[in-house]
Order: sequence, then C-alpha cells, then structure tokens
Amino acid sequence: MTQLYLWPANLTDMVGSLLIIIFSFLSLRYAYLLTKNQPDNFLWGFLFYFCMTLAAFAISRAMGHLVKQVLLISGNREQWQALAPLAGGFNTLLMTSLAAVTIYYHKGIEGFKAIEKKAGSLKSTNRELQETAAQLHTMNMNLEEMVEDRTKELSASEKKFRNFFVNSKDMVYFCDASNQLVNMNASGLEMLGYSFEDPPSLNLLDMFLSEDDLDTYYEDILRMGFIEDREVDFVKADGSVIHILLAATAIFDEAGDFTGCEGIAKDLTRVKTMMAQLASSEKMASIGQMAAGVAHEINTPLGVILGYSQLLKDDFPEGTEEGESLQVIERQTKACRKIVADLLKFSRQAESRRENISLNEMLTDVLAVTEHSLNMDHINVYRNLSESLCSIVGDTEKLRQVFINFINNAHHAMEENEGGNLYVSTRNSDDKKFVIATIRDNGHGIPDEIKGSIFDPFFTTKPVGKGTGLGLSVSYGIVQEHEGTIEVESPIEEQEAGEKGPGTAFHVILPAVCEEGHSVTS
Repeated sequence: MTQLYLWPANLTDMVGSLLIIIFSFLSLRYAYLLTKNQPDNFLWGFLFYFCMTLAAFAISRAMGHLVKQVLLISGNREQWQALAPLAGGFNTLLMTSLAAVTIYYHKGIEGFKAIEKKAGSLKSTNRELQETAAQLHTMNMNLEEMVEDRTKELSASEKKFRNFFVNSKDMVYFCDASNQLVNMNASGLEMLGYSFEDPPSLNLLDMFLSEDDLDTYYEDILRMGFIEDREVDFVKADGSVIHILLAATAIFDEAGDFTGCEGIAKDLTRVKTMMAQLASSEKMASIGQMAAGVAHEINTPLGVILGYSQLLKDDFPEGTEEGESLQVIERQTKACRKIVADLLKFSRQAESRRENISLNEMLTDVLAVTEHSLNMDHINVYRNLSESLCSIVGDTEKLRQVFINFINNAHHAMEENEGGNLYVSTRNSDDKKFVIATIRDNGHGIPDEIKGSIFDPFFTTKPVGKGTGLGLSVSYGIVQEHEGTIEVESPIEEQEAGEKGPGTAFHVILPAVCEEGHSVTS
C-alpha cells in the first residue's frame, strides 16, 4: 500500500529531473549561440559559463534522483546507500560553484560596465584621433597652398604699410623706450634737414626745441598711451625752428611693458605764417578803415585853418611877429594835410588809374629825383635793370611813391654810416608771371624784434619830427592794391664783395604782363 502511494511522487521526481536536464541544455545552447554571435560581449560569455555550471549541476542533481529511483524500485537499496554520499557531495560541490558564479555575477557586471566605459572612452579617443589625423592629412595636403596664401596676405599688408611709410609727405617715426629714434621716413628727415642716404642717430631730445615739451610728451604717452594734435616746436639740422602738429601712440609688449612709440608729425610752419599774415592783413584792413574815417573828418577843419591863415597873412607884413606866427601855422597845417593824404593813401580811398607801366622807366625817374640827395650824403647808387623786363599794370603815381619811400628809408639807414651803397635791380620771375624789383642797402638793418611791425601804421624808429610811421604802411597798401607782395630780407645773406654790415633788401613782387617777343629796356 505504501509503494502505491509514493508512485506519483517518484514519477514526478523523475520527470522533473529529466526536464531540468533538458532546460539546462537548452539554456546552454542559447547562451552558446549568443556568445558565437557576439564573441566580444562579456555578458554573453559570463552567461555561457553560468549555463555550463547550471547544466552540470542539473545532470548531477537529476541523474542522482533518477539513479536513486531506479535502484529503489529495483530493490537495490544497499547500492543506493553506498552511492548516496558520493552523489550528495558532488551535488554540493556543483551547487557551491553555481552559487559562487551567481554571487560574483554583479561584480562581473560592474567590471563589464567599467571595461565597456573604458572601451567607449578609448573608442571616442580613437575616433577623435582619427578625425584629427584626417584634419592633419587635409592640412598637410593643403599646407603649401595655405602658406602661400598667408604669405601673400602678409606681403600685401607689409606693402601697404611700406607705401604709407615711404610715400607719406608727413614725418613718420618709431622710437624705443629711451626716446632713441629707430626709424624715420625720408619726408621726416627732409623736414628736419637731414640726408636720407646718411641718416643720423637722433633722439627726441635732439628734435624738441623745449625739454619741457618733451617731458610732457613722454608723461602723456605713458599715462594715456597716446597723444593727438599736440603743437610743438622742432629744431632742424641747421638750428632753425619749425612748428609741428604731432600725434603719437605708445607701444607695449605682451607683458604690458612700455617698449617705445610711433608717431606722425605735420609741418605747420607755413600754415602758422599764413595765419599770422592773415591776422596782420585783417588788422591792417581795420586800421585802414579807421584811418580813412579819421582823415575825412580832419581834412575839412585843416582846410579851413589853412585858408584863414593865408588870408590873415595878407594883413600882416613879413618880418613881423604875427606874420611869422601865421607862417608857422600855415606850415604845420600843410604838414597835417600831408599826413591826412598819407592816411587816405594807406586806406586806399584815393582813386587809382590803371595803365601799362615800364618798371625800369619808373625807377629811372625815381632815381633822377632822389639820386642828388643820395650823392650829397656819399651814397653810391648801382643799377641792374633787366633789359627783357615784362611790363606791369597799375597806377604810376602810387607805385612811384612806394619806391620813393623805400629809397628814403635806405637813405636814412645809411646816414649813420656816413655813406654807403644803394642797389636797385629788376628781373622777371623764372616763370615770367611776376616782375621783381629790389631796393637794397648796406645800412644797419632791421632788428628781428621789430621786423614784424615795420608795416604797422604809425610805427617808426625815427626820432620825433623825422617821420610819421606811415611810409611803409602806405607802400604795403599800394602793393596789395596792385595784387603784389613785399618781402623783407634783413640781414642780407649774399652781400656784394667788400660789403660790411647786415643791410636790408625790399623785394616788391608784382604781376607781369609779358607778351612773346616783348622787351623793355632801361
């Protein structure tokens, strides 16, 4: 009865043992296929060995149960009891192995993930290396072309800078931290009067007229890094001074240390001179307008005084005290009228007559009038009148007054020397657009401090009663009215042989009317 009751359990045990063997080998086969498909996959390899251990354990466990049931059914219990310890030990060993494999599964997975991460990093690095290698390969293939293009760009940039440096009409210079000039273009050397073929070693200290200006320049460069539109005076090689408009920029190295500066300078000397002349012209124009108004206001009462003094002279015989007083009144009134006439000439209020004039003939007439008084004071007159001199257009009487004024001034300048030489010359300009007449003496000359004031009205160095200070002012106005200019040279750079003293030369430059084949002789 007991045997019949245990039969279903034994049958179930045997069937289960067979199923364990079948399923374990199916798992082993599936793991094998996965490993074969992806041999580098750590997870499939681990699963394959796990299934092998599981299959071994299944065979050991299932076979133990099957052998047990077969031996028990066949009545060989003693044999089973002899095999039971061996089967149990073997099952225990395989179960321990399976447990060990299962326990270290998570460690294996972590290791696999770490390895996979490292492998991914290596793959990424390898991919980047491949991309870099491809870029290097591309650059290497195009390196020559890239270098050629870059060289062309640098060459074009250098050419632009070089053209600016060489062709600029302004001074362009570079200097180091000690203000020593490193380089300067030809225009700058020419501006300073030095030779480009043999450039000197210059420091900014040699160029600045004022050390204070240089100190201010250096301080502003260090403080602000630049200066702009700074007006300073430079000294040329011959010691003369030029007025400069300066702009400069500081140069710093990568560490931020000052290494020097670069600058551009424009010569404003002519502009400054022209501005001074313009201011002088405006001043002269204003004074002329004032003089004209004053002259007209004074002229009428002077005429009345002169008329009444002449009438009163008829009532008093000559030699009486009253008659002599009236003569003084008449004489001084005429002197006042002459001053008024000079004021009117200065203001150019008198009418002008325009006609063709031979300057040589005019100067000959002027010398005929003045030469006698010059000879009386031992002043020799030398003429050098061009035979091919062009004619001019203007008012003969006004221009004659100009040259009489210049000759009289030369006469007074040589009186202190008890004689001298007066040179009167004429010539055409090189382009024959102007006629130049020069009145030159070897007198005491004009001091530099008053040279800029000699054409101002009422300015004179003569003692009281010797001059009104209107002669040169009137001459200046007349020459300007004729669209000409007056240049003053004192001292004279080129003296005649044996000449002494600084001397003075007035050059009157007037527009010429010169037709082809036309010739004027003195």
